[in-house]
Amino acid sequence: MSIRVILADDHQVFLDGLTLLLETTDGVDVVGTARDGVQLLELAGRTEFDVAVVDLDMPELDGAAATAGLLQRWPDAAVLILTMHDDDASLLRALRSGASGYILKGAGHGSIVRAILGAAEGDTVFTGRAGRAVRDVMQNAPATVPHGLTAREFELLAHVASGADNSSIASSLFLSIKTVQNTVSMLMSKLGAGSRAHLVALARDMGVGG
Repeated sequence: MSIRVILADDHQVFLDGLTLLLETTDGVDVVGTARDGVQLLELAGRTEFDVAVVDLDMPELDGAAATAGLLQRWPDAAVLILTMHDDDASLLRALRSGASGYILKGAGHGSIVRAILGAAEGDTVFTGRAGRAVRDVMQNAPATVPHGLTAREFELLAHVASGADNSSIASSLFLSIKTVQNTVSMLMSKLGAGSRAHLVALARDMGVGG
């Protein structure tokens, strides 16, 4: 079954080119396009889709606001921010919107397709400055951690134990808020915590945070 993709970009030439490339890609089916964020939300309301690929800077409603709107109505949707900007401010806009990934337009057709496939499977995908930041975090994380947690889970637990909220954690670790929420739920399950406060208490008993 093909992955159903909707695209939003205010540059018609780029939108047409990306549509053509994806329509010639096995396993990907472009089911609709939009020129701005308002059109994107209207399109999403009448189209079944798996992944939305959204330009960050668009008229009427920009990509970050459109992404937040999409995820508010369809919280299980996967949204990739596609942009030419490789700066911290643009990255934070994308992360705060809850996007599943941040892909540079110059990344190439293959990278964009892989990002779409990954997002459809629930992965979080970053390129450019965002990708380098994520790799740096993972390289500095401990190889093994206690209580059966992964290095990323242990790292996120430390942020939770220090009192950070999901939005702050997402910005610090270059993750989507949805990914943080899912990881916190997994931590609560693994450690037997009945609430976030209970999770903080358990973490501090383990010597994490404080």
